[in-house]
Amino acid sequence: MTTTAILGLGNMGKGLAKRLAGKTELVLGASNPAAATEFAASVGATVTDYKSAVLAADIVVLALPYGAALELAGKLPLNGKIVVDISNPVKADFSGLAIGHTTSAAEELQAAAPSAKLVKGYNTIFASLFDTPPSATANVPVFLAGNDAAAVDAVAELVKASGFAVEKVGGLDGARLVEPVGMLNIRFGYGLGQGTAIAPTWLKLAA
Repeated sequence: MTTTAILGLGNMGKGLAKRLAGKTELVLGASNPAAATEFAASVGATVTDYKSAVLAADIVVLALPYGAALELAGKLPLNGKIVVDISNPVKADFSGLAIGHTTSAAEELQAAAPSAKLVKGYNTIFASLFDTPPSATANVPVFLAGNDAAAVDAVAELVKASGFAVEKVGGLDGARLVEPVGMLNIRFGYGLGQGTAIAPTWLKLAA
């Protein structure tokens, strides 16, 4: 069974861990592992520091804000690892993206960890969706962008195991398109008052 490390135990990290419990070997990476032992036990995972979690894993999910993920990317032993970036590089006041159009959070993380196999994903999903039944999200797409086809396929299987559908958008530069979609979802959810029980989808209409 594949071992998946989730680094960061905020709402997104914990939500994804709940959905993946029993579907993959879970290792949780935390800044304070001792404080996360109870949660780790609840999802059948082990918890340790970030570096040890990376070393134990086949797939590493950076469930961290963009700035924190970027700071860690060059320090962790990510060589050869499949690394999933779920961040949106939002401004401090959530008024928009801090970077975009000519680059993306995912591409900047790839530059910081050039030997990792970066895949963008989950950035258009609010954490509250993880608390709904998987049947409710079975048709909600997670958009995946990455340059390594095998890595994207591996993350696609993780996405399906977590109860979502998959939409592949091509190479990692596709993150330049997917991250603004995440920002649009944030605007709908918070700025326009639609709440967090929403997600963008992709309809395929019959010809």
